[in-house]
Amino acid sequence: MKRAAKIYTALIFVFLFAPIAILLVFSFNEAKSLSVLSGFSFKWYQELFRDGETLNALKNTLILAVIASVVSTAMGTAAAVGMNKLRNKYLRAALDTATDIPMMNPDIITGISLMLMFVFFGRLLGSSTSLGFWSMLAAHITFCLPYVIMQVLPKLQQMDRALPEAAMDLGCTPVRAFFRVEVPEILPGIITGMIMAFTLSLDDFVISYFTQGSGFQTLPIRIYNMTKKTVTPKMYALATIIFFVILALLLLTNLVDEDDTQRIRDARRAKREGKPARAARSGKSRRPVRAAVGILTAAALLIAGISIYSSRQETRVLNVYNWGEYISDGSDDSLDTIAAFEDWYKATYGVPVKVNYDTYASNEDMYAKLKSGAVSYDVVIPSDYMIARMESEDMLLPLNYDNIPNYQYISEDFRGLYYDPDDTYTVPYTYGIVGVIYNANVVDAADAGDWDLMWNPKYAGNILQFNNARDALGTAMYRAGIDVNTTDRNDWQQALQALIDQRPLVKSYVMDEIYNMMESGEAAVSAYYAGDYFTMCDAQADSVDLQFYYPENTNYFIDAMCIPTSCRDQELAECFINFMLSREAAVANAEYIYYASPNRLVYDDPEYIDDMGEDTMAILYPDIGSFRDAYNRSAYRNLDQDTLTYVNTLWETLKIN
Repeated sequence: MKRAAKIYTALIFVFLFAPIAILLVFSFNEAKSLSVLSGFSFKWYQELFRDGETLNALKNTLILAVIASVVSTAMGTAAAVGMNKLRNKYLRAALDTATDIPMMNPDIITGISLMLMFVFFGRLLGSSTSLGFWSMLAAHITFCLPYVIMQVLPKLQQMDRALPEAAMDLGCTPVRAFFRVEVPEILPGIITGMIMAFTLSLDDFVISYFTQGSGFQTLPIRIYNMTKKTVTPKMYALATIIFFVILALLLLTNLVDEDDTQRIRDARRAKREGKPARAARSGKSRRPVRAAVGILTAAALLIAGISIYSSRQETRVLNVYNWGEYISDGSDDSLDTIAAFEDWYKATYGVPVKVNYDTYASNEDMYAKLKSGAVSYDVVIPSDYMIARMESEDMLLPLNYDNIPNYQYISEDFRGLYYDPDDTYTVPYTYGIVGVIYNANVVDAADAGDWDLMWNPKYAGNILQFNNARDALGTAMYRAGIDVNTTDRNDWQQALQALIDQRPLVKSYVMDEIYNMMESGEAAVSAYYAGDYFTMCDAQADSVDLQFYYPENTNYFIDAMCIPTSCRDQELAECFINFMLSREAAVANAEYIYYASPNRLVYDDPEYIDDMGEDTMAILYPDIGSFRDAYNRSAYRNLDQDTLTYVNTLWETLKIN
């Protein structure tokens, strides 16, 4: 039995730590591969320290973690002292329960609740934005507090209550007695609580995601935004560094607890032997304290170093909100569009500018955040139907095209369309067509070619469906030949029934999660946007052969740059839009994200055509005759509010059941 228990324990540890070991080993790999070691190298560590955005996110994370841990430790210690002095057992039980709630509550509930609270108070105080650094800091302090109390309160309960009273009898004031007598006794708990708060804040994603404002991105959020494309090994290097930092903190926590336990044992032994308790104490008890101070000092120095390393003189700030991985970011030797704009602006106008670039997963996420008034952005890049909705709700500012002279390069096919008939609010960024992606090693070629593949029972458990109402219901409506902009509720009910019939076949409802699932072969069939198909092909496993086709009826869409009414610097926003239309930026973005461009500086550029290749160009720019006619037939349009509400109700019915 003992041998079986040891084997079982060993297997648990292998299961827990094997992924970390793999990540650690491949952080030193010469190539990007996660399966083949091609040589030992510090290449990815060097790449990490050249990545300004990641370093800035790391700096933000450390600043947040240090401040949140210090404040929550001070507040938590004070709260623990107060709770320890309570004599009413019912009140104390109520406080204990209230303290446990943030620990037991799911993070997503805590995050949403805090976001709604910040928005409510922001509107109450007349603030233009409610989310930002301070809202995230308040959220982190909130969820760290219970863990500090949980560590400090037992130490107070273990302490001899007569000690502070004796100190005051000898002339100490209550405050001095607390700091000179009580604090040294509970110091191990305070240190442990601070370390726990620091690690929890450092690691948090869910609550940070809901309380994040423009211009302040933490490392977990940046890594999440990178998952649309394959995460580069420089993130393995960063994860390795963080792992060893956390390991050091955990070891320190254990040392503190072990030292404190030993002190208690020594004191009890001394009492039995009739010796003074103080004699049982050792100078060793100070070592964990010094180690904790050393680690916090090192963290502060690291923050300062990163701040100096990545600091730039910032006089103008631009907040941009875009889809994840929807701009050339400097990876894979591409142009870093944001950095290029900052450099170009400073060289042209002699004034430094800082672009805060945040991302969203869907039009609906972007709309909800802007509509709530919780955040302020200067440039957003939504899809056509969402633009029409935002325009109807007075959420967009008219553009001054005198500040956007490169608008002349936008093709006439993309002007005067339904979502902006007078070309007042938007500048087209990209366009595309929804198709079906499938793994040719799993799917028979005879089954491909139309929407029926998404409902084929042969591939049950291998099919992915859109995780948003408009696109998911749209696939069913295109398949059945129903107008995707209908207001007839019977048509929407028919589409819902098709999705209900499809549900037993669906492995998962996804958005950006589709990349890893299709690239690895975890799923074999999915509808998605044409441009993203090529991104998946670049990262597909050796056992996967991804192919693509357009069904006869499908969605044509345009994503366009526009300026929301929350904009704080419209002239700078228009300057950014104009730069995005320049040949340098437009070609780099089109090559990186693999979406078709309405900019003739791109689609007529011989170098771009050659780089894309004939097969890629045939998919991105299919011969469909007039794009305007095809778009007008098949594009999503903004639905009236009653229909939107009904569609959302149908979608909730599908997902809940």
